[in-house]
Amino acid sequence: MGVSTAVFERRHVIGGAAVTEEIIPGFKFSRASYLLSLLRPQIYTDLELKKHGLRVHLRNPHSFTPMLEEGTGSKAPRSLLLGTDMAENQRQIAQFSQKDAQAFPKYEAFMNRLASAIDPLLDAAPVDMEAFRRGSLLQRLRALSTLAPLLQAGRILGAQLPQYYQVLTAPITKVLDQWFESEPLKATLATDAVIGAMTSPHTPGSGYVLLHHVMGGLEGMQGAWGYVQGGMGALSEAIASSATAHGASIFTGKTVAQVQVSSGGRVRGVVLQDGSEVRSKVVLSNAAPQTTFLKLTPQEWLPEEFTQRISQLDIRSPVTKINVAVNRLPDFLAAPNAPRGQPLPHHQCSIHLNCEDTHLLHQAFEDAMDGRPSRRPLIELCIPSSLDPTLAPPGCHVISLFTQYTPYTLAGGKVWDEQERNAYADKVFNCIEAYAPGFKGSVLGRDILTPPDLERIFGLPGGNIFHGAMALDQLYFARPTPLHAGHRCPLPGLYLCGSGAHPGGGVMGAAGRNAAHVVLEDLKSL
Repeated sequence: MGVSTAVFERRHVIGGAAVTEEIIPGFKFSRASYLLSLLRPQIYTDLELKKHGLRVHLRNPHSFTPMLEEGTGSKAPRSLLLGTDMAENQRQIAQFSQKDAQAFPKYEAFMNRLASAIDPLLDAAPVDMEAFRRGSLLQRLRALSTLAPLLQAGRILGAQLPQYYQVLTAPITKVLDQWFESEPLKATLATDAVIGAMTSPHTPGSGYVLLHHVMGGLEGMQGAWGYVQGGMGALSEAIASSATAHGASIFTGKTVAQVQVSSGGRVRGVVLQDGSEVRSKVVLSNAAPQTTFLKLTPQEWLPEEFTQRISQLDIRSPVTKINVAVNRLPDFLAAPNAPRGQPLPHHQCSIHLNCEDTHLLHQAFEDAMDGRPSRRPLIELCIPSSLDPTLAPPGCHVISLFTQYTPYTLAGGKVWDEQERNAYADKVFNCIEAYAPGFKGSVLGRDILTPPDLERIFGLPGGNIFHGAMALDQLYFARPTPLHAGHRCPLPGLYLCGSGAHPGGGVMGAAGRNAAHVVLEDLKSL
């Protein structure tokens, strides 16, 4: 079924938060999102992304946690390096605990089974509760068929369902304490449970976000993460290239001002900021739920109860993203650089700093709850140019610092002005310097994006990278609200297709793909 499709992008560059920008001359940054793993395999094949130029560098090893400890004599401080080689992972973990080294393969198998159970739920719209309540017989039967992935998930988990239920609902520290005793391993694993989320490892439900970060895969390898050749913008460009090859029209620098509604109460297109009108039977919004329903849609066409629920969504974000240009690789005390300064295996990893102990993560969270940036922020440091030299001039590198916790609103009447931004970035750089002396001297330039900056530049409400918390009360049936989790909304013809819809964010594409299927289904009956 061919439909005429037009895409309107507010910014000068396509891709939302998946963009490549040359903020410092000669250095290409994945300015917001920076890693690829969760993109659904069907999207690669359906859109023929490889044919349209997508290249991905797989990372192995993928995780490096250096310790901040005194080396003894000639020995360097310890570190934990994890990759796809299980025997090597066990050797690494055994430095901290022999017991944990033996438990690790069982833990991985346990988590992979849960990921494979949840996998089918990602590729279908949630069960349409509204159709169950009010739909025609046909609509109810159709809604019934959407139960299949839930039943399939239950079948995969079988008798272990209660243990898995605990992973999804308990604090991640409780789950990890049942498996492991060594803090460096637990803290390294816990970072994936809190990344991008204003939660502590002690927060109930933090286990689901961890799962969100282990259920991806690349090139058929489950759980693999990689760097996109040319930065994340190259992924958006490959998708755009495929779309235009199939007849879609894409317009950048075109801000949608309002969704247009006919007198009969059905969507009939959009009005752009420049006043031009675009007629359409359906409108899919990739903007956040708050933007879509509270700013772009005329309020008189939405029930008050619905808009109230949207306005109450938890959009808190802990993230400040710092993009850094350097003239040499960081030289970690725990893993000194090669004599000629070429990248070593640990340089391609997600490098976790201030992650020796889950208590450190909790303290960093507590600081933000008091309205101040963490004294010892959680830092995920990535160096995509270690595998993709096209991103920086010869010998130089681009570094992505994904840091937390930074509150959107600062205590004591302070605001995120230039002074506060730089004070926080200096604190982050001082932390890195302790692990890799000489880092600060290598910096050529930096781009600091606090939660208000992420909101202003990328339209992420509250700076939230998922368009809203990935908490249990805002997932599946309830994303973005109960009764409207199937991409449709109370206004006929308007659909939500971004991270604020099921199954959430993370450069996954699933929300868009699922929404497209729902729209095509509805267009048939129009």
